[in-house]
Order: sequence, then structure tokens, then C-alpha cells
Amino acid sequence: MGMITEFREFAVKGNVVDMAVGIIIGAAFGAIVKSLVDDVIMPPIGLILGNVDFSSLFVVLRGGAKAAGPYATPAEAVAAGAVTLNYGKFINSVVSFLIVAWAVFMLVKSVNRFKRETPPAPAVTPATKECPFCFSTIPIKATRCPGCTSPLEGARG
Repeated sequence: MGMITEFREFAVKGNVVDMAVGIIIGAAFGAIVKSLVDDVIMPPIGLILGNVDFSSLFVVLRGGAKAAGPYATPAEAVAAGAVTLNYGKFINSVVSFLIVAWAVFMLVKSVNRFKRETPPAPAVTPATKECPFCFSTIPIKATRCPGCTSPLEGARG
């Protein structure tokens, strides 16, 4: 029974719940960014570069056993049993990563801006000073050095 209680205490801690919520929101955000890259950003870039669909860019490393190439899409090549290097999908993934990294950077930057700054430590007045004649340490309020008996009227503070 102790392990169940311990697990329940662990699971309902604020940190674990916050982390779970963050992972769920992060996964949803990743899906949004993937759609943004695949459906909004890369099509115009492909159009500018001469009607290139990045998700269909691939190189055949080994022809398929079921059907010989050329293949129009990576899916067609894989269905034919070919081994492909899908660099277009990799480019899309890199763009997605850069967008997510930028968004996380901006989020962390804005959260850090709202954090309370620690107030500066109050100035501490020294409790001792140095005798200008014999260089011994004496209380700050002393008017005469106990070591050399010199008057400290002009050397105050």
C-alpha cells in the first residue's frame, strides 16, 4: 500500500502535472508547426524555386524488386520495394524544427522578462575601519586608535 501512496503523491505533484500539460501542448504545437511548414511555408518556396514539392524530393539508393524505376513519389518507390533517401522530408523537418526552436526561444524570453528581478542587497555599512597611522583594525566609531593611541578625528569614516 505504501508504494501506491508514494506513486500518487509523485503523480499529483505540481511539477509532474505541469510537465504533462507541457508535453501535451508541445505535441499539439508540433502538429500545428508541421502543418504550417508543409501546407503554408514550403509550397510558396517550392513555387518560387520552379514548382518543387519538397516532400517529394528523394533519391533512389536501390531499385525496387517489385517494379523498376523511375518513381514519381517516395511512396511509389517504397511500394515497389526501393530504398530511398527522402531529403525533401528532411528539409521540411529542419524548417519545422527551426520554427519550433524560435517559438520556444521567444516564449522563454518573454517568461524571463516577466520574472521578478531579485532586489539588490542592501548596502552594508562596515563595522570596522583601519587606523591611518598603524594600520590596525579598529571599530568604526573609535576616535582614538587603541593600538597606537593616535587621535582619529580627521580620519573619520
